[in-house]
Amino acid sequence: MGKRGGQRGGRGRGGQFGRQRKQRADYEEVSKTNDLFEKYYKESGFILSSEQDDFWAALRRELPNSFRFTGSKGRALPVQRRLKDHYIPEITSIQHNGETVDPPTALAWYPDQLGWQMTTPKNVVRRFPPFASFQKFLVSETSVGNISRQEAVSMIPPLLMDVTSSMTVLDLCAAPGSKAAQLIEMIHSGEEARVRQVLRKLTAQKGQELNPDDDAAKEPLGKEKQDGDWSDDGRSTGLLIANDADYKRAHMLIHQLKRLNSPNLIVTNHDATQYPSLKLPSDPIHKGGVPKGKYLKFDRILADVPCSGDGTCRKNPGIWRDWSPNNALGLHSTQVRILVRSLQMLKVGGRVVYSTCSMNPVENEAVIASAIDRCGGSRTVEILDCRDALPELKRRPGLSTWKVMDKQGKIWSSWQQVEEFKAEKGSEGLAKLVEGMFSPNDNKALNPEIPLSRCLRVYGHLQDTGGFFITVLEKKSEIKARPEAEPKILDSTKRLAEQHTSIISVIDEIEAKPTNGENPIEKIDALDELAPPVDYEGEAEGPSAAARQNQENLASESISDRKREIDDLTDAQMSVKRPKFRDEVDEAAPRGAEDRQVHWPPPPGAQLDISRSEVSSLPEPSLPPPAHKKKRNSQPFEEPYKYLDPEHAQLCTIYNFYHLDPRFPKDRFMVRNAAGDPAKTIYYTSTLARTILTQNEGKGIKFVHCGVKMFVKQDVQKEGVCQWRIQNEGLPILESWVGEERVVRLYNKLTLKALLIEMFPKVTDSGWRALGEIGERVRDIDMGCCVLRVEKGEGDESFSERMVLPLWRSLYSLNLMLPKEDRKAMLLRIYNDMTPLMDHSKDRLTGGSNSQSKSKETTLHDEEDRLGGDDDISMAMLDASPPTNGADEKTNAAQF
Repeated sequence: MGKRGGQRGGRGRGGQFGRQRKQRADYEEVSKTNDLFEKYYKESGFILSSEQDDFWAALRRELPNSFRFTGSKGRALPVQRRLKDHYIPEITSIQHNGETVDPPTALAWYPDQLGWQMTTPKNVVRRFPPFASFQKFLVSETSVGNISRQEAVSMIPPLLMDVTSSMTVLDLCAAPGSKAAQLIEMIHSGEEARVRQVLRKLTAQKGQELNPDDDAAKEPLGKEKQDGDWSDDGRSTGLLIANDADYKRAHMLIHQLKRLNSPNLIVTNHDATQYPSLKLPSDPIHKGGVPKGKYLKFDRILADVPCSGDGTCRKNPGIWRDWSPNNALGLHSTQVRILVRSLQMLKVGGRVVYSTCSMNPVENEAVIASAIDRCGGSRTVEILDCRDALPELKRRPGLSTWKVMDKQGKIWSSWQQVEEFKAEKGSEGLAKLVEGMFSPNDNKALNPEIPLSRCLRVYGHLQDTGGFFITVLEKKSEIKARPEAEPKILDSTKRLAEQHTSIISVIDEIEAKPTNGENPIEKIDALDELAPPVDYEGEAEGPSAAARQNQENLASESISDRKREIDDLTDAQMSVKRPKFRDEVDEAAPRGAEDRQVHWPPPPGAQLDISRSEVSSLPEPSLPPPAHKKKRNSQPFEEPYKYLDPEHAQLCTIYNFYHLDPRFPKDRFMVRNAAGDPAKTIYYTSTLARTILTQNEGKGIKFVHCGVKMFVKQDVQKEGVCQWRIQNEGLPILESWVGEERVVRLYNKLTLKALLIEMFPKVTDSGWRALGEIGERVRDIDMGCCVLRVEKGEGDESFSERMVLPLWRSLYSLNLMLPKEDRKAMLLRIYNDMTPLMDHSKDRLTGGSNSQSKSKETTLHDEEDRLGGDDDISMAMLDASPPTNGADEKTNAAQF
């Protein structure tokens, strides 16, 4: 665990992450004992005595490998089928040390068998020869994003959120991104089938011939898809905002999520405890009316908060060495603030899912009770009963009573017991204990009616997993959160009685004040003396959250580098979320600045007035973009998001060249530069993403990612050829709307195999004859980018799944615009073939001179991997392969 004062070097390949990898490699050598850890969980009593032995035995075993098939269901199922039909039968025939090896098994509770677990030890998978091909499959599909390494219990929270395609969703503590990936997949659920149904109807209305191979459009939709999101021609209108407080981790989050190619995604970089309200267009103003600010409310929010992570000790043996009760005590207040802020931003009727990978009730049930208390009690926030959700998932109910261990290892049963001890012997060692950490059933100031038993607890011995805690909350009415420093009185009868008594008392005292009887202001002044106004925290009052974050606060507590989920971290090459502990400070922080992480100095263009309210309707001037590229705190400057005029000359060229259907939206294309010119890359976003980016420009909101690369500009060899090629990321969004003039159809497996292996096959001089059924078509099609549609068919030489790939017809040759990793993964998945790729372009460039060809080579760079810049491919080397990253390959291999 992170120590107090913050071990902050634990990111990336060095620091704490490097040590964690060595710890996992030497798992068996780490001592699985910790006196305080064992004392607390044995004496707390919430693990049944009949289960204690199994509970501790499970915690001392290494965690099984688990993974998930990612992307849309249509994309994931072929990869899943390859595992089930080919690799599992192969593995079940293996014997190791005289025993049959257990194959991977589907998690019984995960829908559509997309979550899997593998109990075979990693050393067997990595070193035993019969596993070689299976390991290559896992590594290959992970590298292209079809498989995600994710701990089983980490998959649970998104499944309880009930996300649909039209919902606006916020993931407040999203890095490293595995749960956010699940959420964006849910937003796009059923989208492909809906869009193809719409296109089929449009084609029929135009009297055009329907594609006989389009089975997706012919199949009847299930009820959930019939009732789905049809308002935008079947496209999903929902949005996911994924946030992380650390800038570097936010970009690692992008690395994880960008593989899903979603235009319905925004990534931000803000402190979750005071996430800023996002402005929306104001409602129409009636004559004589005053404009009223309008702000985004979310349908669903995931608060997967920083925690001590003791539920991860099966994969992070360092927990055994570093566990301390002080870790949970130090995080409790931050966790409450995050949950309260989540409830403030939620729509009435919306859901917040709160989760941790800790088993400590101080971070779990105590946080739930405290947040509900601050937000008005059970009449405003309800814990939903999820006992019928995921019926195959074994779980235990939340705790109604629990004990708290102080930093010296003493266990307390109630807050009353703490207060009595303080009165007798003083508060030494008890400064971290607060009233809200104790059970509401033991605390007279808290409401005992909160049904905490509806919370979900998952323990490692139940289904051979890690430990986890999940609670689903529903907002029943608007809330006004009570400040932290105010006493916790939730019982409505008691509250009303005390309010009534205090009001009568104040009135009596005011009447007793001597005045001249003429000036009513004297009465008001007397009231202020007796009852000073209380400044409640609320969304519509006081300075905006973005402004508060840009204040300098020297007494802030930062959230650590380590939260949890080393499996998620490995998948995206990220550090674990760890709570950052500051030096212990027992005195209260100033009002409004309690232990909050701040960002100082403010981002360029965001020198906000701390006195400005978020609901101010007055327009705020946008400052000009700064000339510098880095801020004083070393956070790189993010280029602005500028949307293009739908009639921009470059866009019109694109519309005409690709014969885009007029129904395809033309007002969602944007670029990332201050001038707003399409210099190299054009991005595409959803409508709601565009609204949020434009309405909040220059207001201090730190957007770090939005949009899918749709078109990339490059040099061409011939006049009149469209320079804008369709980027692979944007092709699934655009392909159905491209005219037949730029479409090539492929049916035979051998033809695709040849295109995957051979880069730049020749088309001129009868070279087209070797290209199978697409030969004549690619010979005659005009130079430039086109869409290769791989259609389904019957027979061994046909495809069972439809695919769409980008293709470039150059002056002399043809090239499938895929990264080399994608080519290799497809060869392995479809053909079980690991043939080396052939690239003729270098010889063609120089007539065999390697020295000259090297000087002319350019490669496709990924923008997010290097944190800025655009793709740049010369026509001479139209190779869509990114630079080989040996570290990535080693990391993916190490996962399995």
